[in-house]
Amino acid sequence: MSKTIRVGVIGTGGIARAHVNALKEIPGVEITALADIKADVAAKFKADCQLDKAAVYSDWKKLALDKNVDAITVCTPNGLHKDNVIGALKAGKHAMVEKPIAMNAKEGKMMCDAAKLAKRTLTIGFQQRFRPDAQYIARLVKDGVLGDIVYCRAQALRRRGIPPWGVFGIKALQGGGPMIDIGVHILEMAHYVCGRPAPLTASGACYTYLGDKKPEATPPWGEWDWKTYTVEDLAVGFLRFKGGLSMTVESSFAAHMEEEDIFRLQIMGTKGGAIIGTGANGVKVFTDISGKMVNMQTPWMPKDECFKVKMGNWIAVCRGEMENDASGEDGLMIQRLLDGVYASAEKGKEVDISK
Repeated sequence: MSKTIRVGVIGTGGIARAHVNALKEIPGVEITALADIKADVAAKFKADCQLDKAAVYSDWKKLALDKNVDAITVCTPNGLHKDNVIGALKAGKHAMVEKPIAMNAKEGKMMCDAAKLAKRTLTIGFQQRFRPDAQYIARLVKDGVLGDIVYCRAQALRRRGIPPWGVFGIKALQGGGPMIDIGVHILEMAHYVCGRPAPLTASGACYTYLGDKKPEATPPWGEWDWKTYTVEDLAVGFLRFKGGLSMTVESSFAAHMEEEDIFRLQIMGTKGGAIIGTGANGVKVFTDISGKMVNMQTPWMPKDECFKVKMGNWIAVCRGEMENDASGEDGLMIQRLLDGVYASAEKGKEVDISK
């Protein structure tokens, strides 16, 4: 019988609800503690999620020291990730932290070092890599079906999707806007399916033209706090990797485009290419067969339960039942890519991200 894992949750906002809902479906998992600086929010969360036996703390450090907690999932704003995670690790707990790993790679490195020192696991909340279509493309790449991957285009774009809740528009608390919030999802999936190559350089540009102004068009999600908005509306990056792969990444909270939302990954190799995401039903593969260009498409894909898989894998890692396939080191690598795009945009030139 698998060891029971007692989980504590730091931060009881929307993403924490998704974590708890997934964890409740995993046998041998108990949610034993919650922490939030807003006591009323934590109390409502406890009631809504029917966590009658969970202890509630207004100080996350007390949760970290709770002897009835084996592992902690961190669901706080990006600016709090480092302290929350390092505190959990130092207290001897395994840790899961929502994407991105931190505000920057320097913080991420401190978190990875803390995990090694504590001899505990650090897992990053990267669920997109566990989508059935992403797993299939990763296998196509690994099996050599597409040849050497030379180019990848990753897009996570919203026409008008600035969150009117949380602190998503405040750079000091988030580290950036759409690139670090939703761009990270398509970026981690792209990097994963391409074999997680080592980065070399980054070029980037960021633009703010709508978010810091009173909305002219009716925002579908409601009006955001445009007076405190300090992040980009649109970010684009060009990344080079060891082995010859190049990648573009595009992400927006607000952009003048035809579609409402785009979440798409396209890769091109020397023997074939593939695409998944918006507008694609399953996986589309493009190649040459017997003298003709051929388009192929999977007729069926398993149900996408990537979030549930993410949380299930984390628990298995905590139990020592499987290797960590979304490790702190993976999170640190992705953070280097994000940092590179932002640094290049600020400096107006390509930057070295090889170290």
